Amino acid sequence: MIPVARPELGEAEWRALREVVESGWVAQGPRVEAFERALAARCGAAHGVALSSCTAALHLALVVAGVGPGDEVVVPSLSFIATANAVRHAGATPVFADVDAGTQNLTAATIAPLLGARTRAVIVVHQAGMPADVAPVHALCDPLGVAVVEDAACAIGSVYRDAPVGGHSDLVAFSFHPRKVLTTGEGGMLLTSREDLAVRLRRLREHGMSVSASERHRSDRVVLEQYLEPGFNYRMTDLQAAMGVVQLDRLDGLVARRRALADAYRERLAALPGVRVPQDPPHGRTNHQSYWVVLPDDAPADRDDLLARLHRRGVSCRRGIMAAHLEPAYAGTASAPLPVTEHLTRRSLILPLHHALTAAEQDQVVDALAAELHAAPAPRAAAHAAQA
Repeated sequence: MIPVARPELGEAEWRALREVVESGWVAQGPRVEAFERALAARCGAAHGVALSSCTAALHLALVVAGVGPGDEVVVPSLSFIATANAVRHAGATPVFADVDAGTQNLTAATIAPLLGARTRAVIVVHQAGMPADVAPVHALCDPLGVAVVEDAACAIGSVYRDAPVGGHSDLVAFSFHPRKVLTTGEGGMLLTSREDLAVRLRRLREHGMSVSASERHRSDRVVLEQYLEPGFNYRMTDLQAAMGVVQLDRLDGLVARRRALADAYRERLAALPGVRVPQDPPHGRTNHQSYWVVLPDDAPADRDDLLARLHRRGVSCRRGIMAAHLEPAYAGTASAPLPVTEHLTRRSLILPLHHALTAAEQDQVVDALAAELHAAPAPRAAAHAAQA
């Protein structure tokens, strides 16, 4: 079975983990601080705050943005459900906006009709690593005092307006889940260029404590902490952070490999009439965290049936990006029509794409899809050359 995703881990990660274990400090500590500094510098932000997950990062971003009960937050329904869940965790109401068909992202035009007196924030998702056009969203929201939070869960290594995603807003959240380009097993991080936000975020992730455990241990005197506000246990471990530092060192190579594989897919899939593939937008470059395709409306099988057929052919695919408002947890919550979202979530699927994917495996994937769509396999030579 060709897996849809697989993390790229090796000897360097093993060595980093061993060093942490041998140090005796495995909880949040010096490796976390090193990872925070490295990722912030890479993305052009002043501060990184490592957390237990991207969901925790989104939740804390909303907390420090002042979002609470009675507030509304505009989000895409077309996103992993954690985006909407974070709004609920903050006590607010998610308001679902439609997305652009080409990028699968929110735009200023899809957000604007939903802004109202209760809108406190907007969460812009860089879906599957595709960079959203954030500047027009800021131009719309900033004069209204509406906070813009970037859900960059999938977008490490993506580029927006010639700069890495991560430095264009006060609050940008990343994920390091195993399906992401850079993984720490689990974990997330918030980037910010505001020192006041960074100070509070670090306090909130550690139960609201006035001084962290690592700071207490580094001190040459007894330090008695205080708990300044109710907080959370959202810490990352030094074990995870040690992996993150190693993964960050190889990020350029990981992204380049994924983009080469995406180019090969694009060339091969051009022979399948009506199948739409992702393209870089004019404002940036995607890391191809996931490789999604949109099926033609006249495909002989519906998407879910096609997934089952591809599985029988040894190809593991996933449904395309989910739509939260169609899930039981959010049934009946859509306040406006979402035609693009509903079309994309029902007609798209995610093909296997990971660092170790071979040319032969890509052949198998495309041939299986072509067979199920009753199309002839595409020529292979040029696609193979694109991967060399």
